[in-house]
Amino acid sequence: MTTALAATPELAAEADARFSAIADPVEQALAALRWAGETFGDRFAITSSMADGLLAHLASRAIPGVHVIFLDTGYHFAETIGTRDWITSVLPITLVNVTAPQTVGEQDLSFGPKLHDRDPDLCCEMRKVKPLAQTLAGYTAWGSGVRRDESPTRADTRLVDWDAKRGMVKVNPIAAWTQADVDAYVTEHQVPVNPLFEMGYGSIGCAPCTRPVAPGEDPRAGRWAGSTKTECGLHT
Repeated sequence: MTTALAATPELAAEADARFSAIADPVEQALAALRWAGETFGDRFAITSSMADGLLAHLASRAIPGVHVIFLDTGYHFAETIGTRDWITSVLPITLVNVTAPQTVGEQDLSFGPKLHDRDPDLCCEMRKVKPLAQTLAGYTAWGSGVRRDESPTRADTRLVDWDAKRGMVKVNPIAAWTQADVDAYVTEHQVPVNPLFEMGYGSIGCAPCTRPVAPGEDPRAGRWAGSTKTECGLHT
């Protein structure tokens, strides 16, 4: 690995312009990831919700041994944990399994049961946002699998961006991908996919806050359904 360079908004903007000019979605993603590995070395990591192994597969091709951060909230579906273990066993990645300071039981004692129903923002803050922030403090840049076509709140996602909240470069290598691009890559490379998708889920988060989606619904419509909440806070 190379010595990590300083992360700056200017560095992110230059990289975004350079890689956005690549037309092929796979080559674009791989080029952005290779750049991140070459530029930041082992101070770069990606995050994965383990909805599938797509981003981990791409990153492992560009950066063998890449750190893959998984937020183990204690509320995941069994299928998600199984997908995590599956992906870890078949890809050349380094899993960074991150847990919240309190177990679910300890949180229930402190805040009452089912905090996710009463105050989902606080639950996400304690079980996702803060643990990720503490983990990312050890890195200079990070990557995510956010795509523009997932929801209106993600429509302006850049390929390489400046994460002002954390003072880091953020790489979104599949930002420009469509669902057809995802499906084609998964099929060609036999990428592990969370079996919940076959059960009607469009986007997979914590079990208490995720439901299947109806035909024609936004893929993220099943997240925090019945509330105005649309994001957990990791990407906003």
